[in-house]
Amino acid sequence: MSGHRAVEGWRVLERAVELAESGEAFVLATVVWREGPSSGQQGSRAIYTASGQMHGWIGGACAEPVFIREAQSVLATGQPRLIALGEVERFGDLPQGTSAITMSCQSEGALQIYLEPVVPVPHLVIVGDSPMAASLAGMAAQLDWRVERLTGPEFSEGMVGESSIVVVATQGHGDEDVIASALKAAPAYVGVVASHRRADAVREHLRSRGVNAAELDSLRIPAGLDLGSTTHKEVAVAILAELVQLRAEGVFIAEAVIVGSEAERSIDPVCGMTVDALDTNHPLEIDGETFYFCCPGCRAAYATERGASQ
Repeated sequence: MSGHRAVEGWRVLERAVELAESGEAFVLATVVWREGPSSGQQGSRAIYTASGQMHGWIGGACAEPVFIREAQSVLATGQPRLIALGEVERFGDLPQGTSAITMSCQSEGALQIYLEPVVPVPHLVIVGDSPMAASLAGMAAQLDWRVERLTGPEFSEGMVGESSIVVVATQGHGDEDVIASALKAAPAYVGVVASHRRADAVREHLRSRGVNAAELDSLRIPAGLDLGSTTHKEVAVAILAELVQLRAEGVFIAEAVIVGSEAERSIDPVCGMTVDALDTNHPLEIDGETFYFCCPGCRAAYATERGASQ
């Protein structure tokens, strides 16, 4: 890989660290093999995020839409994938599980790209200075979660995002204010350490303050699995057990933006690639039929072949 591409590849890895720390899921793609002529180079890297953003370089106009489509699938399944792009007969015997995808654009190059899903560690915000809060923070840190522990006055809704976890353990010291603030941020989980009797009183108070029914329904109070626990350490175990269970169900992963997942598919008549039938894929109408292309080059070539206006 050239010096410039190497620098770009390292910048992609730096961006990957930033995304992991922010809590957004993404796919990290690396070109593990290439055969020229191809604009993608061995070691080139790119990222596709759950919010639909792309960073880095994985290949040219033909490779990029395939990468995005496959990255969306990897985000949805959470399973890594090796894809081979090019004329299939050029690859020979591929490793088991490799997806061969026809890509016979003008460059006539070929690539193999490894796509790896990266699910960031949970972001847990514990509000309160009780012994239970300290126990929960210590246990979650043992799982390598990103843990913040704050007092009630220190907390604000801007500290959390849609995939964050908030556990309110202020135990009667301004609970309602912290809960109302947390619910405004719409995190993935808001749990409150409280008895069942206290839970009813908190819900009623929040309702009187105008907190809507959907937000109240999302509130986990009392927080944690019902393990019949009594000590503060057992309460911490019950809460962490619930959080681990919810994480396994994918609750704390920001929802991926799957652009075009419901679109009809079309075959590029020049290179044979499968593309989404979207306005972004260079449509060309000829005799009442609309064709879609992986890149402007294929569109121009087909328009010339059919004698159509470009």
